[in-house]
Amino acid sequence: MHQKRVTLQFCGFGGQGIVLSSVVFGMAAVIGAGLNAVQTQSYGSEARGGECQAELILSEGTIHSPLADQVDILVAMSQLALNRYIDRLKPEGTLILDPELADTPKRSDITVIPVPATQIASETGARIAANMVMLGVLQQATGLISEDDLYETIRDNVPQKSLEVNLKAAKRGVALAKEHNVRVEA
Repeated sequence: MHQKRVTLQFCGFGGQGIVLSSVVFGMAAVIGAGLNAVQTQSYGSEARGGECQAELILSEGTIHSPLADQVDILVAMSQLALNRYIDRLKPEGTLILDPELADTPKRSDITVIPVPATQIASETGARIAANMVMLGVLQQATGLISEDDLYETIRDNVPQKSLEVNLKAAKRGVALAKEHNVRVEA
């Protein structure tokens, strides 16, 4: 029997909530969907504005290594990070990117899903919540976690002062994916 295993990588720059995105999605997968998860992260020496990435492996079975050679889904929120990590996206993989922050790469062997996350987050009142828009799209597109588990995990991991705008941004991401019937094989 083949067990489901999905690798995701979130990349961008410090201050965009890249690491938080992987933590929230991973916790929702463990608590809500009963999957095993391993999360790793790295970022530049700058507190904000430097390169940042977080990798998440989700599996129904045991995860033997915290790192994957290639990823199934890459979520890119800056051009520099996309340039650095695009080669880790496996053929037939899915790239979800914010077209305001990164250009579509010239790869014909992947699926590209442009998500205007920064624009949508700005409309909700906080440009900084673009990562939550991406999580909403990712939840709906993959079906790996439920909407309720996503929202509950956001409630548990986001400061109270910014909770409302983060939930609003995530819900806008879910709605966008539903409206455009965005699907990712995960």
